[in-house]
Amino acid sequence: MTQPNKARIILVDDHQIVLDSLSILLSSFENLEIVSVFTNGMKALQYLKEHPVDLVICDFRMPIINGIDLCAQARQQIPDLKILMLTMVEEPQQIRSAIKMGINGYILKMADTEELIYAINTILAGKRYFSDEVVIELAIYKDGSQSTPGGFANLTIREIEVLRLVAKELSTNQIAEKLYISVPTVETHRRNLMQKIGAKSVVGMVLFAVKNELID
Repeated sequence: MTQPNKARIILVDDHQIVLDSLSILLSSFENLEIVSVFTNGMKALQYLKEHPVDLVICDFRMPIINGIDLCAQARQQIPDLKILMLTMVEEPQQIRSAIKMGINGYILKMADTEELIYAINTILAGKRYFSDEVVIELAIYKDGSQSTPGGFANLTIREIEVLRLVAKELSTNQIAEKLYISVPTVETHRRNLMQKIGAKSVVGMVLFAVKNELID
């Protein structure tokens, strides 16, 4: 039986080991309850017809019915259903197709536990959440084509990640810890960034990030 104030969550992924791991992880948080898991999107849709659910966490690529179709059909049944896509798919066109279907969040499976829980709680609070990697992919490939030079197309994905974190006022040590890289590596990325974008200070880096919509 669902406990009061616990969010009811179902998991949909065609890999049983992913379902088992996520179930154990998420069940350890007091505000979350995994009410059911499915390796098949059709079975998940049937469950949604008969049981109240607060959040669906699903993969993108699955047999029988993929995450996009699952999202579309689930929304027809329950218009205000919250959906978080947890996947390895990071192609911009695929991400956009999911966003067009009205998903509440998109996060890659490489994310750590802290980010996953933050994403879940953000969505349950009525907001949307997209991981940094997803935002970067969408920013670089606008309208289906890569951004032109003069913006940040000459920056690497890692450099853009560092730039976003600098703009969010994280220290070099904090950035190193978050990205699982060494402090000297972060310092190298910062030097390369300043040279590439023509910034003379952290303020210049932040202004560049804001101008190019890399931060909110």
